[in-house]
Amino acid sequence: MEKRLAVRGKNHISFKTMLLMPITTFVALQMCFADIRGEHPYYLHALSDLRMARGYLEKFTPNEQLNVKEQQAIDEINAAINEIKKAAIDDGKDINDHPPIDVNLKKVGRYRKALELLNKAHKDIKQGEDNIFEKGLRRRTLHHIGKARDIVKEIVR
Repeated sequence: MEKRLAVRGKNHISFKTMLLMPITTFVALQMCFADIRGEHPYYLHALSDLRMARGYLEKFTPNEQLNVKEQQAIDEINAAINEIKKAAIDDGKDINDHPPIDVNLKKVGRYRKALELLNKAHKDIKQGEDNIFEKGLRRRTLHHIGKARDIVKEIVR
């Protein structure tokens, strides 16, 4: 009788084990897919970079005035953001939502940072999926980013 119980104990799956197996499997799968990017990652990265670039071009203090060139660059960035949103690639964030800006940067540093972010956004849009940007959306988005980059380059000179 004891031998039979011992054998039964080895082959017997407890209720706890049956409950833990699906949970463990789910957690393991989540960890495996943690590094896999979400849908349209290039465009979402571009949106984030465009918002951040916009933040660096905006005024930081109430008495700081935007000049015409800064406003033109911001308008082009907004147009690029809107083109991406037309393609229904939207993370739902407000156009003004961006990570904190380094407020200690002087204006030239802010412009350089904005230009760096615009370059990253341009690269991301060029890498993105072709089928998402039908009807010239990619071309128009790159056009707006390009114009914003040209304006910021002109400001930096």
